[in-house]
This record gives sequence, C-alpha cells and structure tokens, in this order.
Amino acid sequence: MEARPAVDDAALGREALAVLEANWTGSGTVPAPGLYPHQWSWDSAFVVIGLARHRPERAREELLSLLSGQWATGMVPHIVFHTREAYFPGPSVWRSQEHESAPRVCTSGLTSPPLQALALRWLYRHTGDVGFVRRAFPLLVAQHHYLASARDLGGAGLAAIVHPWESGMDDSPAWDQPLGALPAIGYGYHNAEPAERHPDSDHDRYVWLAMRYRDAGYRAEYLRDEHPFAVEDPMFNGIWLASCQALAELAPVARADPTPHAEQAERIRQAMLDRLWDGCFYPRDLRSDRLIKVCTVGAFGPLLDPGLPSDHLHACVEVLESARFMGATGYPVPSCEIRAAQFDRTRYWRGPSWVNTNWLLRRAADVHSLDQLGRQLTNGTLRLVRQAGFRECFDPFDGSGRGCRDFSWSAALTLDLLADTVEV
Repeated sequence: MEARPAVDDAALGREALAVLEANWTGSGTVPAPGLYPHQWSWDSAFVVIGLARHRPERAREELLSLLSGQWATGMVPHIVFHTREAYFPGPSVWRSQEHESAPRVCTSGLTSPPLQALALRWLYRHTGDVGFVRRAFPLLVAQHHYLASARDLGGAGLAAIVHPWESGMDDSPAWDQPLGALPAIGYGYHNAEPAERHPDSDHDRYVWLAMRYRDAGYRAEYLRDEHPFAVEDPMFNGIWLASCQALAELAPVARADPTPHAEQAERIRQAMLDRLWDGCFYPRDLRSDRLIKVCTVGAFGPLLDPGLPSDHLHACVEVLESARFMGATGYPVPSCEIRAAQFDRTRYWRGPSWVNTNWLLRRAADVHSLDQLGRQLTNGTLRLVRQAGFRECFDPFDGSGRGCRDFSWSAALTLDLLADTVEV
C-alpha cells in the first residue's frame, strides 16, 4: 500500500498504523517493503517509540526481536536477518555464524546508534511495564558496556564508529574525508538503485571496510590498531549519552544502581565538549586526529543532553535556526548545511530532510524547554508527511518525497508526534 495525504490527523494516524502493520513480518518490522527486507536496529528503536502509546505489545515484541540478535559481547547489530529474502550485503557476506560470540540468528557485524535505552524508557513512560524493563535492562547495560570497552578507540570516553553504516546516516558528507583516505575499490554495490548510483559513490569502499572487519574476526584489537576508518560522531555519542541517562532513570525500576550510567553520561558530555566542539559539534577522524569541518544534522545530536552548557546550547540552536539549516528551507531539517559544497538535495543524507532526525531534534527541544523550536519541528515534519506520505526522506525546499514509500520510521514517528493531540 502507498499512504496518501490524509484529510485530518486522525486519518493520518490510522494510515501510519496501517503502514507499520503491513511492514511487520511476524518477527520484526522492515524499514520498507522491497529494498529493506530485514530488521534494522535504529529503525526498530524508532518503531518501538512510535508504537509505545498505541500498540505496546507490538512495541515489546519489536524490541525483543531486535535484541535476539545481540552478540555475547553486548554488541547490538545494525541488521538482524530474520528471513531469507535477498539483500546485499547479506548473511553470506557478514558470516556472523562463524563467530563464537554471535547469536543463532544471522546478523551483520556492525552496530548502529544505541537508541534502544531511550526506546525502553519511552515504552515504560507510556505503559508502566516494570516486568519488561527488568527483562530488557540487563541487555542494554551489556550494549553500553560493549561501547565503552570495545569502541572507545580514542581513549577519551567517546564511542567510535568504524563504518559509515554505523552512523545511520550512511552517505553523509561527514564521511568523505576518512573515506577519501582509503584506496579505490571496485567490488560493485549490488543493492543500489539506478538513481542512487552516483559517479562519486563510496559504496564500494563501504563493502570493502565491512569485509576487512569481518576478515579480522570482528576483533576489538583490530579496530583499535589497524582498521582504517574510525570516527567519533556527535550524533552517535549524543544518542549514547541520552541512552545512558535513560538507563540511569530506569535503574531503580530494574533494581539496579543508576550511578554507573550517570557517570558514563558525564564522561561522554565532557569528551564531546573537549574533542568535538569548534563553534558547533563536528566529527573527529581518529586516524588523522582532525575534526571533519562539514556541518551536518549530526552536529545537533549533543542537544539531546539536558546538561549541555548553556553557551554551547545557544550556539548550536543559533546554527540550527540560521540560514545554514532551517532558516533557508521550507521544511526541517536539511541533513547537510545548504551552503556547503557537499550539499545535494537529491542524495541520501547529503541534503534531504528525514523524519527521524527531525524527531530527535524535537525531543532535544523538549529537553531544553525550547517550545517554539519544538513546535516548528513538529508542524514542519507533519506537513511533510501530510503532503508526500510516509516517505524515506524529503526535499527540504519543496517537501516532495524521496526514496522508499511507506517507510516505517516515518510512520512510527508521525504517530508519536500526533499522539499528544489526537486519539488514533
């Protein structure tokens, strides 16, 4: 089915629920029919958030389905392969079944933004389900331990991503610099649609990086000492900090000590300020030990931190509301600043607006009581889906839909944005 613009908010909510029902496989929610036939980690976390108030039992199933792919190391993979549907790179590329720490279900060997604790807190907030918190909490503690022990490659308290796919913002220009230092590779990215095959695509390097990590046995020591791509990303770490705070809030419910999680959040905060700040937050390329000075929507991830110092908060919001981002487009929030040479409104994560990052910034506005900004983000995002449907992403100038139709996180987060004002 393809969602059509709804006449009113209640109808829009019903269409969103219908999209999520259609994308449910019985074991998890696919991001979209056809192109993405498996379960993606942070997509599922957004689905949990969107269903928390409307289908809480399905939200619990979604989270547990994802966590069935967790490795013994605590790593939550970015893809869980519940079905045999064709996809590249699929299980035959990742070969997770050959690793002693991997689960029985096939998965990728990479992780993604650790949004799951935030999703669990959202579910608990709207259901009060103590038993489910106690069931899921230790799994998420293990996830955070993995990040702190295996991914602090810079030694300063931040988690490093070791592949652009781990950011969730795959084709962001933030990765051009570290990818440009890699050799030219010619594997061929078989899953790219013709419209996405650009002459300067880095997808071949993506596959090469994944295979290098796989061939090194997915070892943390290899990442620290040899892997050529390692970046401290402000969005990934802003989400991790917020998830640490979520664990601290949930710890009393789970009969656990909140102190380690609050302390971890403080370490992340200080490291982001020390290592990623230069008038705004930028990723740090650990292999060159330099900031990557292109401003993307990822720069605003640290706004999820309620403890962000006021001067940094105001500087970030000023950039967000300026003509570099929201101040010059008809819709929130372009994924790259529009004055950057790398900006391209037609290419994934190099210009288009996305419902999930809009939602994250909407929640950041709530955290800092920025009511006007929050209203702008909510209203602008709902205008996008009303006029173009639940698309994968949107043109930030004219609001036209791009990418897949009936995209799960767009539907799920629309439900959440509507939930305070309409009964679905």
